[in-house]
Amino acid sequence: MERLPYVTPDDLDPEYEDLIVSSLQPGKTVNVYSAIGNNQEVLSGLRAFLGALWTHSGLTDRQREIVILTAASEIGSEYEWQQHVNIGTDAGLTTEEISAIARDDRRPFSDEERTLVAYTRAVTRGRVTDALHDALLAHFDEATVAGTASTAAGYAALGQVIDALGVEIEAGDEFVGWDPE
Repeated sequence: MERLPYVTPDDLDPEYEDLIVSSLQPGKTVNVYSAIGNNQEVLSGLRAFLGALWTHSGLTDRQREIVILTAASEIGSEYEWQQHVNIGTDAGLTTEEISAIARDDRRPFSDEERTLVAYTRAVTRGRVTDALHDALLAHFDEATVAGTASTAAGYAALGQVIDALGVEIEAGDEFVGWDPE
């Protein structure tokens, strides 16, 4: 159950109104941004941060979604998982691969992607070792490693905010489940 009201565009100052609308589904407000919109400046900063992760992490769309889905799975964020299953599919992940992420089954993935999954799980647990860092650095440049760490931690933090605020899946949508096959 939501712990804060979901704000509407009418509740926000004009320069913040668009920030509660999905950038992937124009015109659709999403509950996570509507809840965080109770603090307009924080919402603005969060959207800028998430936007930077999407466009400047150094990851491909597919790799980014592997990281985000892994972080959502690791922390058990149904809302974040729900939001990114379709995005991940659009980025080239199969439902088998998405289900494998939820089970922490790395077999369907390439060595590079298995390393991304392992690294993301370690970031969300606060347990990145030098060996794991070096393994990721063997596949990616330093800028992408920094972007990967930031994406993993950023989406884990977002999932924790979602949990703290009791953000619910949007009305009319049902949880796709951890195994969307």
